[in-house]
Amino acid sequence: MSKLTETQTLILSRASQQDDRIALPLPDRLRGGAANKVIVPLIQKGFLDEVEAGIRQGEPTWRKTGDGHGTTLVITDAGLAAIGVETETTWSEPEQTKPKPRAGTKQALLIEMLEAPDGATIAEIAKATKWLPHTIRGAMSGALKKRLGLTITSEKVEGKGRVYRIAS
Repeated sequence: MSKLTETQTLILSRASQQDDRIALPLPDRLRGGAANKVIVPLIQKGFLDEVEAGIRQGEPTWRKTGDGHGTTLVITDAGLAAIGVETETTWSEPEQTKPKPRAGTKQALLIEMLEAPDGATIAEIAKATKWLPHTIRGAMSGALKKRLGLTITSEKVEGKGRVYRIAS
């Protein structure tokens, strides 16, 4: 069993009593950097999960992600075990939903070009999006691969150069 502070135990205990397992709101005295010092170790130990918040359903948010979405904190089975609560086998962990790009954005255009049967080159994407090559590579690596979980492939095509595609 991990050594928990009194505040961490309180947060996990409150979450264990919620039907949706949400660990928010935090105690009133816990704000800013103090909240980070208490919550981040719980996330690192696997006792809390940061999941996309259903803001429209009124779920409280832990932090904003920068794209108009927010995350909330949910206690895990490991978190329940850390405070000595038996887990029910009928409850399943919330499914992590992948964020989707808004229609009409340059990111959506990038995805559309990469999903085309012929794929797209950096030059073609740059012309369509007005982005510089390093921005395109960064978007493919960060937003598409890491954030959206897409698999990007590339191959050299004679007469065209390196062509990028989203693997199906």
